[in-house]
Amino acid sequence: MQTWSVQDAKARFSEFLDLCVQTGPQVVSRRGVQTAVLVPYDEWMRLQASAQPTLKDLLLAADAPTDIALPVRGMLQRRVAPDVA
Repeated sequence: MQTWSVQDAKARFSEFLDLCVQTGPQVVSRRGVQTAVLVPYDEWMRLQASAQPTLKDLLLAADAPTDIALPVRGMLQRRVAPDVA
């Protein structure tokens, strides 16, 4: 992977994009710190397809399990602090 400064990536964006498509991901650095990566679209889609769903995605899914046993509200007993005399 080639690393580009932000200034170079902005000034030579067409070259930056062409290299990404031809050779693969390109790294962008800001003040010497690697900050972002430009990846080809096909590779991005492959990565997205292999990503695991988040807990939020699982719970909001149409086929989410609805038979989860939840405790009944108000049935738990609170601990009482001991009297300090």
